[in-house]
Amino acid sequence: MLRLLLALLLTLAAGLAAPGLAGAQGAMTAVKAKDLVRARLVAESEALVPGRTVTLGLHMAMKPGWHVYWRNPGDSGLPPEMAWRLPEGFTVGPVQWPVPERIPVQTLMNFGYEGAVALLVPLAVPESARVGETVRLSGTLSYLVCEEICIPGSAELSLDLPVAASAEPDSGQAALFARARAALPKALPEAAPGSYRTTRAGDRLVLHLDRPGLAGVTGAAFFPYAEGALDNAAKQDLAVDAAGLRLTLTPGDAGQPPETLAGVLALTEDGARKAYALGPEPAPAPTAAAAVPAVPETPPAPEEETLTLWSAAGLALIGGLLLNLMPCVFPVLSIKVLSLVRQAGESTTRVRLHGLAYTAGVLASFLGLAGLLIALKAGGAGIGWGFQLQSPVVVALLAYGLFAMGLSLSGAVHLGGGIVGLGDGLTRRAGYQGSFFTGVLATLVATPCTAPFMGAAVGFALTQSPLAALTVFASLGLGLALPFLGLTLVPQALRLLPRPGAWMDVLKGALAFPVYATVAWLVWVLAQQVGPNGLLAGLTGLVLVALAAWAWERARRAGRLGTGFGRVAAVAALAAALGLVAVLDGDRATARTALAQGEEAFTQARLDALRAEGRTVFVDMTAAWCITCQVNERTVLAREGVQAAFRGGQVVYLKGDWTNQNPEITRLLERHGRSGVPLYLVYRGQGEAQVLPQILTEGIVLAAIGQKDVAAAQ
Repeated sequence: MLRLLLALLLTLAAGLAAPGLAGAQGAMTAVKAKDLVRARLVAESEALVPGRTVTLGLHMAMKPGWHVYWRNPGDSGLPPEMAWRLPEGFTVGPVQWPVPERIPVQTLMNFGYEGAVALLVPLAVPESARVGETVRLSGTLSYLVCEEICIPGSAELSLDLPVAASAEPDSGQAALFARARAALPKALPEAAPGSYRTTRAGDRLVLHLDRPGLAGVTGAAFFPYAEGALDNAAKQDLAVDAAGLRLTLTPGDAGQPPETLAGVLALTEDGARKAYALGPEPAPAPTAAAAVPAVPETPPAPEEETLTLWSAAGLALIGGLLLNLMPCVFPVLSIKVLSLVRQAGESTTRVRLHGLAYTAGVLASFLGLAGLLIALKAGGAGIGWGFQLQSPVVVALLAYGLFAMGLSLSGAVHLGGGIVGLGDGLTRRAGYQGSFFTGVLATLVATPCTAPFMGAAVGFALTQSPLAALTVFASLGLGLALPFLGLTLVPQALRLLPRPGAWMDVLKGALAFPVYATVAWLVWVLAQQVGPNGLLAGLTGLVLVALAAWAWERARRAGRLGTGFGRVAAVAALAAALGLVAVLDGDRATARTALAQGEEAFTQARLDALRAEGRTVFVDMTAAWCITCQVNERTVLAREGVQAAFRGGQVVYLKGDWTNQNPEITRLLERHGRSGVPLYLVYRGQGEAQVLPQILTEGIVLAAIGQKDVAAAQ
């Protein structure tokens, strides 16, 4: 039974990863992003005039069938980003985004551009610019271009323009800029207050546009600014009457109130396409006076600046070693050491083979999960390390497997001759399989934890080729397996272990309780991911696992007929539990909105607004399944000294919940070279973010926000 549960998880990861990784790698080696997107930087004027604003264009022409993304890419993808390199005093405003198209990809709906697109960017020229000089405007344009696969790309763009007392429009670019401006959404014509609003209609949202004269509208599509605000793939139902139009939408997982819904409404009216910007715009309107400072090429953190493949592998090895100290791994590892005590009297060769089997299980699991992660990211999915725990199906299966293991440790069920440590000896002739699957389980329960040094290594790995990434992940797995492997390979270490005895049964029973505690934690995680019906299904599955264990144990003691009946009942109960797991994704909960006093939910728009105001912001990227995150929040961030410093320094605390997938959080993680939580950032005004360590102390936080003296005075 235990073997079946864990084999299902490993087979799922390996089966999905192998073809996906091979296909993604083959596609990426066959075609390059620069062959799919031709990018260039153009200007609307022939020259720059001191004190004036000129409009630049980031023009991208895509190969037929391929597309790039809008500011909100929809269900997957990444929008283009430009890291500018400008002379001193020159500033750029926010990108002006043309109206996108709805691009279906299997069951997903993305928002983007096919053919060609020009993103307009205002450039403010300083009064200090000297007439007669030539100015170079340059930067790195990063983008994701997709068809059936997605390929990340970048282009180095530059443009040399003279500075003159006056300037004429560049006639060669006039048509391009005219088309680009025509594709921008317009402000609504003057209308009565409240002509645009959204309301609730059961579990759906209704967008109202109260304007007469819309009888010619035959089609409509709404593109929200906020990611996750809507179920993008759901049908948008249009109704038009004399009073105006109503567009019925399906909300997404962001839990956004209807009154804050903002975006672009595209209408097909009398055969022509028109688009209007509705609701508050997240970014300020671009003007010369309020231009946003250009974003320089940000150097990586010192920890990552000199990372090479081998230094990243070394950090991963250290991070894997430290994972053994994490609370999510300790119960499984301690049980495995207990099984080693039982085997200490066996031959050295046999004990070493158990160590190698355990290591093989760890490495196979790490490589399987890493391969799946790489393949999904190559396909445009916004995910990172620990992504499998964003699935309630995986969380429930882990809970079931650990619950069954706890029952065996408590003596409620006996499977094979040596069930300790997830069944060393799942059968009398296949003892090494128990060691292998213990390595599988150790890996799966380790993924919620992020040890020191691990974040930089994993972030580096996911920016490299698949082979280099797998090398780093293999090093991480080796670090996790190394302590147990070392015990089995060094005879002197084995002699330090106590002799087997009756104390082992007592300790075995005691070790069941940290396993049960881990199950309770997983159920708590599940409660954050699913609604009441899904939670009931998950808890019922635990009852069925207990029933299967009881029936299996009764069958072991019964006669021939009773044995067959008991085993059939056990398998049926287990199948019913797995059937309940399969429906959990259908009852996903909306994002958690219950925040502690003084905390705000993270959105990129809110962070940008606070930075523009010059505020100090503490960003906490967390998840319910992240043990390290929970420990930091309870032992450091919730302390009165830290909270008092936040209040005294007027620090805004933004918390991002990555329990379920959230593309905005994923994008922020990737921007800072991370692929998983926790991530802690401190912004002071409009400066660059300071990345804090993954293991926090009160002193680290207070120093970062500059409030040591305030906290000491409390």
